[in-house]
Amino acid sequence: MTTLNSSFGLEYAPVPFMLRIGRRELRVTRDFRKRFYAVNPVIECDTGVDAGHVEILLLRRWLLILSKAR
Repeated sequence: MTTLNSSFGLEYAPVPFMLRIGRRELRVTRDFRKRFYAVNPVIECDTGVDAGHVEILLLRRWLLILSKAR
């Protein structure tokens, strides 16, 4: 098993749940990233890493990623 570093291994990474609705995909996972800015406690919306992705952070814990289906 490959690890990212000594404090965080891939075996502890959250497993996403993906749902396909028509031409869109909705992926739900727990947010494990460290945010270096003040996050809205209820909902936070941001652009995703790739073009066409939207990330919605709910309750500072759940990350919803909306994207085009492949």
